[in-house]
Amino acid sequence: MEETRTSALVADKLRGWGLDVTEGIGKTGVVATARGKQPGHQRAIGLRADMDALPIREETGLPYASRNQGKMHACGHDGHTTMLLGAGRFLVEHPDFTGTVHLIFQPAEEGLGGASAMLQDGLFERFPCDAVYGMHTGPGLPAGKFATRTGPLMAGVGRFEVKFLGAGGHSGLSAIATTDLTIVQANFILGLQTIVEGGLGSKEPAMIRVGSIFGGQREAPAVMPTELYVGGTLRTFTPEVQSFMEHRIDELAHSSAKKQGATAEVNIRWSSPPLINPGEQTVIAVRAAQVVVGIENVITEGKPITAGEDFAFLLKARPGAFVFLGNGVAEDGSFHNIHTPYYNFNDEVIPTGVAYWVSLVHEELGVD
Repeated sequence: MEETRTSALVADKLRGWGLDVTEGIGKTGVVATARGKQPGHQRAIGLRADMDALPIREETGLPYASRNQGKMHACGHDGHTTMLLGAGRFLVEHPDFTGTVHLIFQPAEEGLGGASAMLQDGLFERFPCDAVYGMHTGPGLPAGKFATRTGPLMAGVGRFEVKFLGAGGHSGLSAIATTDLTIVQANFILGLQTIVEGGLGSKEPAMIRVGSIFGGQREAPAVMPTELYVGGTLRTFTPEVQSFMEHRIDELAHSSAKKQGATAEVNIRWSSPPLINPGEQTVIAVRAAQVVVGIENVITEGKPITAGEDFAFLLKARPGAFVFLGNGVAEDGSFHNIHTPYYNFNDEVIPTGVAYWVSLVHEELGVD
């Protein structure tokens, strides 16, 4: 939600090219509208790019590295924005399509609710869309290749925080006088793995990972803490598994605490639901990509990945599809992944991304 300079730059470019522009959607979001000049069915679609950066200090050493210390485009959103800008410029100069294209420049994708903010600000009421499409850079995928799939493509992402509470006290006292919360958290963490391995099985991929444990004081190791926290992340690909995991984590936390005479407070929240591509729009997206790079360069049965993407909120509101565009690999097959200090968006794929957006418009809004 700090993309004020980027939003202003985007809006200025779009207005200069002759598009209708609305700013301030979901605080710093921008929507531009391109209208086709051809007669025929007057449908409308949305094309979405995210704009935000990450709180990471860039270590690429490139001459165009971030000048804002502690902030960098470590997820390719600067490339996403550039490709959609290119498509907007082309569409307004070549309006050989029917209907309307809304170019959606979204803030705060990185777990901070940008898609939800735009939806709450009336995104699809103010800019009606029959379908909405998204695209993301794909590190590890050769440049010029696309990948997607029908059905679950990216995980729903959640966080859990559990606070265990007990009497605490001197570690030399009897178990009757103290509550050992370290045993509570140990049993709880071991039990978490049974939720995935025993409760779901291999047919329902999911992930529970503990990332933080803290309690007590380092300078007082002989004092049993009265509070102990355990936190981590959740990944799942269906709403049903989301509900199952919530129930089991809550149940496990309270049962683990009760066995030791303690209590538990459980907080689970989801930053994004599973991203699930509907079949009809995925076929359209695949066809658009194939026109640009050829059938052999479009992977249609890509594996679901456990990263999250809040474009999933838009897909819950409207049908659509999400694809990955390869960012390229080195000759030895290595690459720098997103969310690392060394990630660098591959500028050479920008024309491919622009061409995909234009091809998608023609597939959806082309003249019959």
